[in-house]
Amino acid sequence: MSVSDNWFYSVKAAQRDLVKLCGTIERAAGIANVSKTQMGRFVNATDPDLMPLHVIVVLEKECGQPVVTQVMAAEQGRRLTDPDEERQVERDVMTGYAALMQQSASVVNALASAMADGQVTPVEAQGIDRALSAMQIATQDLRAALAGVKAKGGVKASLSVVSGEGA
Repeated sequence: MSVSDNWFYSVKAAQRDLVKLCGTIERAAGIANVSKTQMGRFVNATDPDLMPLHVIVVLEKECGQPVVTQVMAAEQGRRLTDPDEERQVERDVMTGYAALMQQSASVVNALASAMADGQVTPVEAQGIDRALSAMQIATQDLRAALAGVKAKGGVKASLSVVSGEGA
């Protein structure tokens, strides 16, 4: 059985995101008990090396996010759910919105820069993919916050109007 190039590049992007969530290549290598060189191959989009299962499990546990597991589930037409509803309820909608807008701007900037000369290179595509990955994580976080709001029957917004009077 062979896997598609799309799947391979999705897994490679997820591996890169997982290492980033754990900090640095050096830190992730130490956590997973592999060499920095090997960890570098795992995050390099053009290297054929994929993380072994035990490395994925250890790193996902460290950062608390099933980044690679989500990609593997999606390949099978499945998706993961977060069993920790309390964690979802605690997420802040305004913070999630701000993060999503920031990542959205990064995607727009990466796309505009790449398309400025009328050609998108593989390096530019990788930069766009990184920006989209960060935006996807921000979207998931905001959706989790909104699920918490629905579960609680609504919440009071943490913003207030501040006027210049008396200040």
